[in-house]
Amino acid sequence: MILTIDVGNTNIVLGVFDADALVTTGRLSTNINQTDEEYAMKIHSFLNLHNAFDIDGAIISSVVPALNTALRRAVKFVTGVSPIIVGPGVKTGLAIKIDDPAQLGADLVVGAVAAKEKYPLPAIIFDLGTATTASVLDCDGNFLGGIITTGVKTSLNALSTGTALLPQIDISAPKKTIGTNSIDSMKSGAVIGTAAMLDGFIDRIESEIGEKATVIVTGGLGKVIAANCSHDLIIDNNLLLDGLKIIYDKNR
Repeated sequence: MILTIDVGNTNIVLGVFDADALVTTGRLSTNINQTDEEYAMKIHSFLNLHNAFDIDGAIISSVVPALNTALRRAVKFVTGVSPIIVGPGVKTGLAIKIDDPAQLGADLVVGAVAAKEKYPLPAIIFDLGTATTASVLDCDGNFLGGIITTGVKTSLNALSTGTALLPQIDISAPKKTIGTNSIDSMKSGAVIGTAAMLDGFIDRIESEIGEKATVIVTGGLGKVIAANCSHDLIIDNNLLLDGLKIIYDKNR
């Protein structure tokens, strides 16, 4: 079995593959103050919960460099294998056409690798997490560039903490766009506003590349946002875990 770990700013997503099948997933909170032993205990509990101790390989992608050493040690302690860390020197098969390829985050690389393998090209990948990102692949699978903007929860947290009267809310779609109270108005701004933004980005990106693209949405809020978009979107919550498995196979 192969252990895949996607480290985001808010959550760490774990997956276990048996051959090419993703057999289980889990989610931990990202905490840079926890030690390798604390993460080892959490990984051990996750594997024990799902009876998945027969791990013979592991791979990590991370946008939190401060955690890389702790997680590498934790995985080694629990499984006995040294994980691959996605970064310079790791084979991905992805041609990166941005100004400085070294600047591209590991999460964007991994998502692009999975989209290139799984879906028709060209493709646009939206990842809705702490930040909302878009990655663009051309018809040959080259990474052309992308978009980075504030994530839905990040925006709502800033709105609630920066104002005296607006509350924290759950992220769900309102019944209509025009809110008649503060909560529904905030939901409209967060959900309908983000969906409209994605629709606008799709139109502009397709205009720039000169053809229609496959549009994939991943991340914890993908389903609720995609349901309010006017374009056809593919929801793939396991896109980054699949990308990690693909990269692992290229480097095993």
